[in-house]
Amino acid sequence: QATLADSFLADLDELSDNEADVIDEENLDAEQMEEDGDLADIEALNYDDLDNVSKLQKSRRYIDIMQKVEDALERESDVTDKGVVLEDDPEYQLIVDCNALSVDIENEIIIIHNFIRDKYRLKFPELESLVHHPVDYARVVKKIGNEMDLTLVDLEGLLPSAIIMVVSVTASTTSGKPLPEDVLQKTVEACDRALALDSAKKKVLDFVESRMGYIAPNLSAVVGSAVAAKLMGTAGGLSSLAKMPACNVQLLGAKRKNLAGFSTATSQFHIGYIEQTELFQSTPPSLRMRACRLVAAKSTLAARVDSINGDPSGKTGRSLREEIRKKIEKWQEPPPAKQPKPLPVPDSEPKKKRGGRRLRKMKERYAITDMRKLANRMQFGIPEESSLGDGLGEGYGMLGQAGSGKLRVSVGQSKLAAKVAKKFKEKSYGSSGATSGLTSSLAFTPVQGIELSNPQALANQLGSGTQSTYFSDTGTFSKIKRT
Repeated sequence: QATLADSFLADLDELSDNEADVIDEENLDAEQMEEDGDLADIEALNYDDLDNVSKLQKSRRYIDIMQKVEDALERESDVTDKGVVLEDDPEYQLIVDCNALSVDIENEIIIIHNFIRDKYRLKFPELESLVHHPVDYARVVKKIGNEMDLTLVDLEGLLPSAIIMVVSVTASTTSGKPLPEDVLQKTVEACDRALALDSAKKKVLDFVESRMGYIAPNLSAVVGSAVAAKLMGTAGGLSSLAKMPACNVQLLGAKRKNLAGFSTATSQFHIGYIEQTELFQSTPPSLRMRACRLVAAKSTLAARVDSINGDPSGKTGRSLREEIRKKIEKWQEPPPAKQPKPLPVPDSEPKKKRGGRRLRKMKERYAITDMRKLANRMQFGIPEESSLGDGLGEGYGMLGQAGSGKLRVSVGQSKLAAKVAKKFKEKSYGSSGATSGLTSSLAFTPVQGIELSNPQALANQLGSGTQSTYFSDTGTFSKIKRT
C-alpha cells in the first residue's frame, strides 16, 4: 500500500510541475503578445499617461530622420550626377524613409486624437461628431479649453462658417461639464503634440516635394510635385503607390465630410489629393468626377513607370498629361449639329399593298354569323336559356327570344355563296352524247324483234314511288310453278 501511495504522490508532483511549465509558457506568450501588440485597435487605447500612448516623437528614428530633413531643406539638392543608381543614392533612401515616417506620423496623430477625444468627451461629447479631422479637432479643443460659452471663443480660420454655427448651437445645449485642471492639462498637451506631429509631417512632405522631380518625374508631370509627394507619403512610398489600383489612388487623402445638414448637391465625395491638381480644378463641375477617375488612372501608370526608372526625362508623364487635357476638352465640345434628313427617292413601281379583294373574301368567309351574334347578346330583364337549364352549361343568349320559339335562326346566304351558286348554275352539266360501251338504245322484244326504245320516256311513264311496273296497267302477275 505504501508503495502504491508513493507512486500516486509522484504522479501528482509531475502533473503540478507540468502545469507550472504551461502557465509560465502562457505568461511568456502573453507578454510577447503585449510587446508586439497591434496598434490598429486604437479604440482600446485609453491610458491616462500620454507618454504610454504616443512614443514616436521620442524615438531615435524620428529624431534622426527629422534632423536629416531639416539639413536637406537648408541646402540645395545636388542631382547632377546621373550615373548613380537611384537605389544607391542616399537622398533617395532618405525620401523612402520619409515616406514611411509620414505614414507612422499619420497613425500617431490618430492615436493622439483618440486620447484627446476620450478626455474631452466629458466636456463636449458632441464635438467629435461635428469635427471629424484629427488635426482640426485638436485645434478646436485647444482653442475652446474649459470655456462653456462658445460665443466668447473665436473659431474663425479653424473651421468653415457653417460648422462654426452648428458647433456654437450644440455647445449651448450640451450636457458636458468643465474638466478638472489635471485632465485639461493632459488634453492640451496632447493637442500640442498632435499639432507638432502635423507640422513635422508637412515638413517631410515639403522635402519630398522638392525632390519629386528627381525621384518621380513622370508622376510629377501628371499631377504636380505637391500632389505627387502627398500621394507617395500617404501610400507609403513609390513602390507601394505603383502597386495600388487606380480606384484606391483616387481615394488617397479623402476626408469624411460633414455638411451639417446642408445640401450635398455641390459637394464632391470620394476624392482625395487628386482634387488639388490643376487638371481637376480647371475642369467644369459637371465633369470633375470623370476627370478625377481619369487623372487617378494615368497617375498610376506614371507611378509604375517611375518605380522601375523607365523614363527619367519625364516625357511619358508629359504625354499622359496632354492626353488627359485633350480628353477633357473633347468632353466639353458641343454635340454635332443635326443634319437635315433628305426625302427618299420616289419609287415609280407599284407597291404591294395589304388587303384588297383576297383579304376581303377571307374576312367574309371567317366572319361571325348572325346566330353567333345572337348567342353573344343578352336582353335586359329576360333570362337566357342554357344547355343544362337553370343557367347552367352554355348560354344561348338571345337565341329563340324573338317569338319564333326556335333555337335556330335561318342563316342568310352570303354574297360569296350566292356568287358560287350562280356560277354553278350557269355551268352545263348535260350529257355530251358520249356513252359507255355497255349501254345501247336497241331493245330485243319477242313481238317485233329488234326495236329502238327510249328509256327516258319509259321512266316518265312509270314515274317514281308507288307508281311502278308492279302496280301499272301493263304490269302482270308472275306465276311460279312448284316442282
